[in-house]
Amino acid sequence: MLHLASWNVNGLRACMNKGFIDFFNQGFDILCLQETKMQREQNAFEFTGYEQYWNSANKKGYSGTAVFTKEKPLNVTYGMGIPEHDEEGRIITLEFDEFYLVDCYTPNSKRGLLRLPYRMIWEDAFREFLSGLDSVKPVVLCGDLNVAHTEMDIKNARSNVNNAGFTPQEREKMTALLGAGFVDTFRYMYPDKRDAYTWWSFMGNARANNTGWRIDYFIVSARLKTSVAEAEIFDQVYGSDHCPVGLLIDTDYK
Repeated sequence: MLHLASWNVNGLRACMNKGFIDFFNQGFDILCLQETKMQREQNAFEFTGYEQYWNSANKKGYSGTAVFTKEKPLNVTYGMGIPEHDEEGRIITLEFDEFYLVDCYTPNSKRGLLRLPYRMIWEDAFREFLSGLDSVKPVVLCGDLNVAHTEMDIKNARSNVNNAGFTPQEREKMTALLGAGFVDTFRYMYPDKRDAYTWWSFMGNARANNTGWRIDYFIVSARLKTSVAEAEIFDQVYGSDHCPVGLLIDTDYK
C-alpha cells in the first residue's frame, strides 16, 4: 500500500515556515508539490530519505513543481515534450514498475480569462500526453488542476460561473479527461460529499467560513480505481491557500 500526498504550497520557502515540515514529516511514500516558486539551487532544506526531483519555471519565482519519493523511479521526465508548454515547470513524470506518477500544476486562466485560449490548447495536449502514458501502464495524476469540476466542488456555484476555474470550457475539459479512461478518486470514494474543498481565497475569511473550491486532485487510470483505499483532503493543514490532498492505493493491481 502506498501513501501519496500532493500540495500546492504557494511558495515553498514561505510554506516551510508555516507548517510544511510537520506535514512532510508524516512520512508519505511520495509527496508532490506545485507552485514551488523557486529553483532547486535555492533549496536550503534537508529532505532525508527521499529522492527529489524539481521542475522550475524559466521565470524566477513563478510556478514550478517538485516530487519527493522514498523509492527511486525507473525514469523521470519533465514537461510534455512540447516546447510551448514546457517553460513554466508544470509537469514531472516518474515511472515506477507498476505505474506512472504525474505531478501537474495546470495553468490558471487568469482574471478576465486572458489565458483561457491557451488553457484549452494545454488541456488537449495534456490529455493526449496522459493517454499516451496510460497506453503503456496505469497513471496516477495529482496536482492543482485549477478547475472545480462540478457544482458540488465549489461553494457558490451560481456566482462563480465564468470565473477562472469554473468556466464551462474548463469543466468540459475535465469531463473529457475523465471520459478518456480516468477516475477522480475523491468522487469515486465520496460521490455525494459536499463542502469538501482544497482552496480558499485569502479574502473575506473564506477559509474560516469554508467558502472554498476543490481544485486539487488525485486522478487515476480507470483500471486502478478498485485499488484505491482512501482519498483524503487534509483541510486542517495550513501554510498555503491550498490544503494538501492524499491517496492511499494498492498499486499491485490485478
